[in-house]
Amino acid sequence: MSDLYQKVVECNACQRIVDFRSKVAKEKRKQFMDWTYWGKPIPGYGDPNGEILIVGLAPAAHGGNRTARVFTGDKSADFLVNCLHAEGLSNQPNSDALDDGLVLKNTFMTPVLKCVPPQDKPTAEELRNCAPFFSKEMALLKNVKVILALGKIGFDGCLKYFRQDYDLKIKDYSFGHDRQYELPNGMILWGCYHPSPRNVNTGRMNYEMMIATLRKIKRVLK
Repeated sequence: MSDLYQKVVECNACQRIVDFRSKVAKEKRKQFMDWTYWGKPIPGYGDPNGEILIVGLAPAAHGGNRTARVFTGDKSADFLVNCLHAEGLSNQPNSDALDDGLVLKNTFMTPVLKCVPPQDKPTAEELRNCAPFFSKEMALLKNVKVILALGKIGFDGCLKYFRQDYDLKIKDYSFGHDRQYELPNGMILWGCYHPSPRNVNTGRMNYEMMIATLRKIKRVLK
């Protein structure tokens, strides 16, 4: 995993994204002016022997792109890790920085796109460029039984990975919150609305919904 993530961090394949992540890291956000932004691709994080894999879209511009850790230092991270802690899947309710002591339990999380794209909207080519990294992660995460895909792009990224080995028809796996599918290899792909401020602030996603989904996943694993 360390060898893989060294290659991830060194990647400069997508010029549009390289320019954007570097621009964000240089200009910064007002409340983070004293930070030295990471400004590079983001590795996955958590328990590499975990049974739960949480898949997001990409690092946040002033979250992972700043802190160097996925789901760290932004509102989505605050929401997600608080829920994980409530269900015993992390040792603390906050994810603020690399040295904050966060430990995930039976859980690993990674984005399908390792860098922040402009407007959180990657191109099809950028997703294709990054897909081999996700494939290699999946090969190393040997104990995964449930994949919790946060948002449609993460969900579709997982399906495209599995289509390499199985004859899956995308139309048979429509994304929806708390919608689950058993894959040919026995894994379960579980759709979930992304805990972004846009979804949380509009009520499309809330604490009770995420907790209910995590509890169902834990019951399945038992």
